[in-house]
Amino acid sequence: MVFVLGPAALLLVLIACTSGPNQHPTGDANPPGITPGQVVTQQGQAAVNLYLLTFVIATIVFVLVEGLLLLIALRFRRRKTDVELPTQTHGNNNLEFLWTIVPAITVTVLFVAALITLTTETEARSPNPGLTVEVTGFQWQWTFAYPEYQNTAGKAISFTGSGSDGPTLVVPINEPIRFRVTGQDVIHSFYVPQFFYKKDAIPGRTNEFDLTIKDPGTYGGQCAEFCGLNHSQMYFTVNAVTRTEFDSWAANAQSQANATPPPAPSGAAKIQLKAVSVQAGFDPSTLTAPADSPLAIELVNSDTTAPHNVGIRKGNPDGTDWVGTPFANAGQTALYQAPALKAGTYEFFCQIHPIMKGTLTVGS
Repeated sequence: MVFVLGPAALLLVLIACTSGPNQHPTGDANPPGITPGQVVTQQGQAAVNLYLLTFVIATIVFVLVEGLLLLIALRFRRRKTDVELPTQTHGNNNLEFLWTIVPAITVTVLFVAALITLTTETEARSPNPGLTVEVTGFQWQWTFAYPEYQNTAGKAISFTGSGSDGPTLVVPINEPIRFRVTGQDVIHSFYVPQFFYKKDAIPGRTNEFDLTIKDPGTYGGQCAEFCGLNHSQMYFTVNAVTRTEFDSWAANAQSQANATPPPAPSGAAKIQLKAVSVQAGFDPSTLTAPADSPLAIELVNSDTTAPHNVGIRKGNPDGTDWVGTPFANAGQTALYQAPALKAGTYEFFCQIHPIMKGTLTVGS
């Protein structure tokens, strides 16, 4: 029975690894299965070579061991005509030497190959990266900042994700990109399957690495370290473009960051709200406002670990959710202009942390 279950278990593993759907809602390629699939970074190719070498050796060992087990089970199985055990062999020096030296050589080869791969990745750091990106993971989203591109206030332009799609990281291809990864609360992990590279985002520590993306396209990424309740929604997207396209995108992003928000409409009702923390929510958790009057919502983010914003369920005239932008980073204040609402009861929430919510009562 064991000899039948072994190949059957391997077959099930192969089916599970090769037929699983792409978990990320966006991306030009499926994630790796039993083979790495599409790998779009130069640094990832060295790891692919090591993986394939290890996979080939493991396959040879599996076939050899399973083959010998099947041969022994079939060739030397007990028959009804057998009246005594077959001749037993004890203390065969040649066999003992063989099954000692072969594993030793195999492990040594894999150790040397792994050491070469790690050395190659370490030496891949570029003295002059084409772009630096600061990646911050927090419960349960990502912030991507570009320190080389700043607004008029001297702050790096940044993008914080919301919802299950998360933010989009735009980077140029065919030039080294330096990633500086850290965490704000618990350990997260920055992972893009097609990069074939993963790095933890640890609070109080910055992990740096360089990657050069060879192929333009859209690649889905996610947090690969269980980090809490909404870990499964910590997605993001990488959009790899040419340098010309990136420069155009960066100029437009800087222009939008420098744009002055329009003043609140005359006669708008003013609401003050404080974002305390993900666990504590908003203060106050219940608000009131007049009906048929624009709303000016001032959000004070007193949370020192995460950005927040305010949205209103079905707050737009067409019945869709209204969401205030931009996000208020830790310690900052943001002023949002919400549309006039009909009389009724609404739910307000943080788009980044949907568990933060409260009740807005709009009177007649």
